[in-house]
Amino acid sequence: MCVSPAIPSGSCSHSNPSNIFLGRRDSVSTPNQSRSPKKRHQSFSLSLGRAYTNFTAIAAAASSPSVGSESYAEEPVTGVKFQTPLTLPGCLTSVSLVGTGYREKVFAIIGVKVYAAGLYVNPSISSKLNAWKGKSAADILEDRSLVNSIFQAPLEKSLQIVLVRDVDGKTFWDALDDAVSPRIKSLTPVDQSALSTFRNIFQGRSLKKGTFIFLTWLDSSKMLVSVSSDGLPSGADATIESENVTFALFDVFLGDASVSPSLKASVANGLAAILN
Repeated sequence: MCVSPAIPSGSCSHSNPSNIFLGRRDSVSTPNQSRSPKKRHQSFSLSLGRAYTNFTAIAAAASSPSVGSESYAEEPVTGVKFQTPLTLPGCLTSVSLVGTGYREKVFAIIGVKVYAAGLYVNPSISSKLNAWKGKSAADILEDRSLVNSIFQAPLEKSLQIVLVRDVDGKTFWDALDDAVSPRIKSLTPVDQSALSTFRNIFQGRSLKKGTFIFLTWLDSSKMLVSVSSDGLPSGADATIESENVTFALFDVFLGDASVSPSLKASVANGLAAILN
C-alpha cells in the first residue's frame, strides 16, 4: 500500500475562511461567458494546452521511478504534488491519476486558490470506454455521455482534494451543498439521509491547509468520504449511499458546469492519452 501523501507547496493568503467559496462555480470565473466565439475558442485552446502540459507531467511521473519507488505529479498552479498510483480504503486495487486541477475563487479581480484536486481511476476503466477510443481531448471534454459512462462503470474512482488554505468545516460543507443540491431535482428520504451524513463529517471541524479530503466512488450508489490532516487516510469517515447524491458530487467536478475547469480539461487530456 502506498502511504506517501500529496504535498501542498507554496504560500497563500489568509483571508477570512468564512468568505472562501468552495463549491458552486463563480460566474466571474466562467471562461466562455460573455466572450466572442473567437475568444471562446482561444480560451478553450489555452485550457486544453495547459491541461496537456499537466498530463504530460502526470504521464512522466507515472513512468519514471522516484525516491522510495513513489511517483508524484504536480498540479502546476498550486504546486500540490499528487502521488500515483494510490491504494485507498475500500479499493480492491490501486487507482491511477488521470488529471489534476484547482479551485479558485475570484474576489473582485484577484483570484484566490482554495484547493487542488486530482482524479484517480481504476486502470481497467479503459475497457469500459471503447466507444471513445481515438477521440481527441476536445471531443471528450464536450461529451456529456462520457462522464455518465465513467460514473456508471462498476470500478473505483476517487477524487483527492488538497486544501491550500485554512477553511472551517461548515464553510466547506455549505459551499459544497450549494453546488450539490441544485443538481438533485427532488430529494428522497435516502438522499436527505445521505446529505445529513455528509454534512456531519464537516460540522465543527477545522480544515487546515494541507488537509486531504477523498471522495471515493466504489460504485454508482456508494461513496466513501475520508478526511485526513496527517497523510493518506487509513479508513473512511463515512459511507454515502444515494445514487442521486453520489452522481451530483461527481457532476460538480466533471459535469457541464464544473467548479474546476482546469481539472476537467486535464482529465479529458488524460483520458484521450489512455484511449489512443
